[in-house]
Amino acid sequence: MPKLAANLSMLFTEYDFMDRFGAAAKAGFKGVEYLFPYDFPAVDIAAELKKHGLTQVLFNLPAGDWAAGERGIACLPDRIEEFRSGVDKAIEYAGALGCTQVNCLAGIKPEQVTEADAYQVLVDNLKYAVEKLEGAGIKLVVEAINTRDIPGFFVSSTAMVQGLIADVGSENLAYQYDIYHMQIMEGDLAVTVTNNLPIIGHVQLADNPGRHEPGTGEINYGFMFKHLDEVGYEGWIGCEYVPANGTEAGLVWLKEYNVI
Repeated sequence: MPKLAANLSMLFTEYDFMDRFGAAAKAGFKGVEYLFPYDFPAVDIAAELKKHGLTQVLFNLPAGDWAAGERGIACLPDRIEEFRSGVDKAIEYAGALGCTQVNCLAGIKPEQVTEADAYQVLVDNLKYAVEKLEGAGIKLVVEAINTRDIPGFFVSSTAMVQGLIADVGSENLAYQYDIYHMQIMEGDLAVTVTNNLPIIGHVQLADNPGRHEPGTGEINYGFMFKHLDEVGYEGWIGCEYVPANGTEAGLVWLKEYNVI
């Protein structure tokens, strides 16, 4: 049986952010994730988690100016100090929220920066982050994202994540495998999960096309849930999708797939 976490940046957006925790718990979720917690006091979020008996599963390291279109700064040569400061901020929040895993978004490579230079900056930043996070008891995951939704995103394949994990050389770095993103970039989902299970630290889902809830597109989620169980994946699965017609109306998939 998969452990499902509601992504509160995409689900229950009918409510104010701080009210989404209660809505997620009422719907049957035991865990939550979201893009960022930093706009809210950690003590207030922690109170909502405790009130509703929820586990804080994941959030992202600070990723630059999201509203302006930035999607991470970890591969940007001129933002190294900002990235490292963000690691400290994430540790502070993770400690307050009891969160043991955070995600790193590599970002969009600037045109004037070479592939080699961006890759080296990313490796160096990941080395810094995994060491700091490990000291705080926090795992780091790195995510590959499709380049149709985010053109120019620097990390967009399983192979690149494999290379990063090898080059960083730390057991405290793992792969955040997003089924939706990798269906677009690679397909071959079940085989990829099987072959990379030792390095997968977190899974996220959405259907394709549309990035809506399971059952609205081409991905056979009945098979994928069963497969994840069969290969022994024991981590959380973040429900990071855009509801097609409102969050609660779309949650029928939970019962249809018998996953909650």
